[in-house]
Amino acid sequence: MQVLTQPWCQIQSLWTGDQEIIHKGLPFDRLSPYWQMFLLGDGAPTRHLQLLTQREIVVEVVQMIPLGNDRDNAPPEIDAIPAPRLRRQIWLKSTAGEVFSHATSWWSQKTIGEHLHNPQLPIWKSLNQKHTELYRDLRQIYYGHCPGVEATFGYPGPYWGRHYLLWHGGAPLTLIYEVYSPLLEKYLGKSTYNVNNC
Repeated sequence: MQVLTQPWCQIQSLWTGDQEIIHKGLPFDRLSPYWQMFLLGDGAPTRHLQLLTQREIVVEVVQMIPLGNDRDNAPPEIDAIPAPRLRRQIWLKSTAGEVFSHATSWWSQKTIGEHLHNPQLPIWKSLNQKHTELYRDLRQIYYGHCPGVEATFGYPGPYWGRHYLLWHGGAPLTLIYEVYSPLLEKYLGKSTYNVNNC
């Protein structure tokens, strides 16, 4: 059965960073060390946001829909997630209502219930409750426009984003694609990247 879906929020890239950039980092005159620690680090973004803002970070689930075998125009790592799949889209916000990011994740329908008991919880909280060991395998970073998030962020692009696989027990658990609001400049400093100097 073909499953009809709405598109997810994908960045229209002005610049893309590959594995080499992810491992080496960028010169600080192109992107501050604070932004690089946030974007290129392997920690849980929700936890980082909580530490940065000193506020509880809450999840607003926008959508959880079955995809069947559809690849969903996702990054190529989607093939590592066994079908049939489910797509989850969320906003990450502070309890004060500040919207920090939009995330899309793809899960195997067969295993999502084992790891994400409460969809309203951030992924790291759900997994930490079970003492699940994770490896965050960052694959690509992006800088560009994303019309799907502009109204909610309340800031025009371009935006920073990234995608990665979360691994558990030697197997990929979920593929995650994140887009970050310029509101984070309040905590991390300027985020502009001069694409003309690449």
